[in-house]
Amino acid sequence: MDRLLSLQVFSRVVSEGGFSSAARALDLSPTAVSRLVSDLEDHLGTRLIQRTTRKLALTESGIVYLQMTQSVLQQINDADIAAQNSSSVLMGTLHILTTPMLASYFFAPLAARWRERHPEVMLDVSVDPFSHLRVEEFDLTLMAVGDDYDGDIVARALGRTERILCASPGYLLRAGTLACPCELREHDYLEFPWKKSPGHSSGHRLRLTHDMLGTAPVDVEMKVVLQSLSFDVLLRAALAGAGLCLVSKHLARPYVREGALVRVLPEWQAGGLTIYAALPTRKFVPGRVAAMLDFLLAEGRQTFGPDPG
Repeated sequence: MDRLLSLQVFSRVVSEGGFSSAARALDLSPTAVSRLVSDLEDHLGTRLIQRTTRKLALTESGIVYLQMTQSVLQQINDADIAAQNSSSVLMGTLHILTTPMLASYFFAPLAARWRERHPEVMLDVSVDPFSHLRVEEFDLTLMAVGDDYDGDIVARALGRTERILCASPGYLLRAGTLACPCELREHDYLEFPWKKSPGHSSGHRLRLTHDMLGTAPVDVEMKVVLQSLSFDVLLRAALAGAGLCLVSKHLARPYVREGALVRVLPEWQAGGLTIYAALPTRKFVPGRVAAMLDFLLAEGRQTFGPDPG
């Protein structure tokens, strides 16, 4: 019996809450996972997990055994990381989670430059519009959050971008230009549903401020005609004349310069987004993760300007 493997599988069954979930996480068959745990129980001469059809529960022996072996598994993991970091050539797989917008318009264009520097590191990139909810699952998480976000995470700011309200010239020719925020409610709006996203109010309200006037923020109830978790869908729809859309200023710049998009109510501000790279923990950061973080910090300064702090 491979005691270390059995111990790792037992720990994963507990953390995942079941044999099937652990099997998927470890890329093993459920039968193999069950057998490894059974072998461990046979070796110890006691049952560690009480198996029922409805739920999984640790026995008293299982609770004690898990508590006493967790530190062993952590030490082994730390030793693996230390050995990997001692190598001058970075290797292995880097698991990254990012929002769709950052994946397409920030991270993907950088992949070739990263590859030139670290050809032995494979990038495994997952995409989730609400990446901030899954920071602990990945080596590195890219997230874009609003001004009110105060999450307790280990993160570095890569940059900041303002959001501006835009529409195509064709849409404005058809629907009319706007003179004040009160006219927004009569226009078609393409919305990203921020309800789960940090630092944003829920519902279909758009909050605008005017720095020069010094007045209170204006909340406008918008007429949403298209809603999508894919920012690319919203941008393409706006370019095609489907309505108004909030766009990152950095992303909108080339479209505005070409005349494909027009900024609407330019004297009004819709708030900004801060781009973060978040880590699951400060302890024992693998060399490939630290290298990627440094790389993204440098690229963020090039893309968004000086470090926002």
